Amino acid sequence: MHSRDLLKAPTAAPRSQLSIMPVLVIALLFGAAHMLTNGQYGFHRDELQFLSDAQHMDWGFVPYPPLTAALEHLSLKVFGLSLVGLRLFSVLAQVLVIVVSGLMARDLGGGRLAQIFTAIAVALSPLPMFWATEFQYSSFDLLWWVLIAWCVIRLMRDDEPRWWVAIGILAGLGLQTKYSIAFELAGVLVGMLLTDARRYMTNRWFWAGGAIALLLFAPNLAWLIRHDFISYHFLQGIHARDVDEGRADGFLRDQFLMNANLFAAPVWLAGLVAYFSNRRYRMLAWMYAVPLLLFLFAQGRFYYTGGAYPMLLAMGSVIGERWLHTMRPAWRVGIATLLFTGISAIGLYATLCIVPLASSGPLRDFALQKNSDLREEIGWNELAAQVAAIRDALPAEQQAHLGIVVGNYGEYGAIALLGQKYHLPAPITAINSGWLRGYPQTPPSTIIVLGSSHERADELFTDCRLAGHSVNAWGVINEESQYHPDIFVCGPMRKPWSELWGHGPEFG
Repeated sequence: MHSRDLLKAPTAAPRSQLSIMPVLVIALLFGAAHMLTNGQYGFHRDELQFLSDAQHMDWGFVPYPPLTAALEHLSLKVFGLSLVGLRLFSVLAQVLVIVVSGLMARDLGGGRLAQIFTAIAVALSPLPMFWATEFQYSSFDLLWWVLIAWCVIRLMRDDEPRWWVAIGILAGLGLQTKYSIAFELAGVLVGMLLTDARRYMTNRWFWAGGAIALLLFAPNLAWLIRHDFISYHFLQGIHARDVDEGRADGFLRDQFLMNANLFAAPVWLAGLVAYFSNRRYRMLAWMYAVPLLLFLFAQGRFYYTGGAYPMLLAMGSVIGERWLHTMRPAWRVGIATLLFTGISAIGLYATLCIVPLASSGPLRDFALQKNSDLREEIGWNELAAQVAAIRDALPAEQQAHLGIVVGNYGEYGAIALLGQKYHLPAPITAINSGWLRGYPQTPPSTIIVLGSSHERADELFTDCRLAGHSVNAWGVINEESQYHPDIFVCGPMRKPWSELWGHGPEFG
């Protein structure tokens, strides 16, 4: 078989390829494993932000669009303050990512081997694995990227323009989840213009899909206009911070190490070459190349392109399966065994680093050493209890006029959610969406201050004294315990609250 035959576009999948049961089993096993381990530690600081925003539903929030907080609002109604319940939607999203990845391999003409390899390679890639361990807006951003790619494959395979309606719906949901999906949509548009898919530019279904996307995005767009595009300024500030702190370093390296299983790199690279070589599916190559180049030049974080790898793995698996069929049976079995063994070994190591397998012992210690995000799940319950103890030690007249000022969104969520157990007052902050909620109309005369240095506390408040520290039972060093562990009790603000709020929100 010649190399050009390996890249030949399929017509329709044979009937024997239509069963997705093996892929579905792989996805469900993956989901079950996460459901069994997702309750080991505590809430991540990002999850606490989503939870606190879910208590104040709106058509937008300073850091992100509203869909993620809306899912959290639903989760709180159904499950209450449950770690496993909170993360259920993230697990379901990644289960769907695995299933759709297998479907992409099938729809590109792949047989059972290609479908199973794609599903396992995606499931054992660090990024999808991580997005299933926490509730993050990127968990759903990844899903929309993958679903859009699948719809484009069906569009190209069947030359059925009505798939643009589905793409428009997914694009609208993506814009209501994370603004960076605009980069994938840029890849879709550039891919259309640079390939034969430009014929769809005059098709009514393409414009219908665009109209649907704008309609779905319209409520958040109206919110952004009313709030002077505050989210754009937030993204500017966070991007400058990320670049300054080196968080954008290693962008190209981590495309291999983190976004996909390292041992599957030859497979997804083969998929990229195959897309570029295949006239029918060339549009999907640009859907990878355009976001990659845009994020590279803009100094984006590595995981912003993570949603593009399942479609590359799907095509690469199809090409690999055809290549294996040209070999003698012994070679075919040996190479397939090597590939599955390799991705399993990389997947096992990633699991030990990413998944909270144990709450004690060497597995826990290894994960906490390797994974800074797991360390950010530790200590929030202790923080709320410590603040409550400091409150309870105050005289009754001070407790009666008490405010709690926090310095980051993790502390805000901990006091707002976990502090309910101790009947703590609602926290006050100018960070992110907390700024939109304002300050007390009746200024508190006693303030418990978290997440601040003594110098900053003295600058803002009178008569500050050290009252306690943020600690955790495991002795884990994380952002809270390392950079702002001190808790102060202070008197009233030195200046009116309105003057502080007049400077606008702080971004974090």
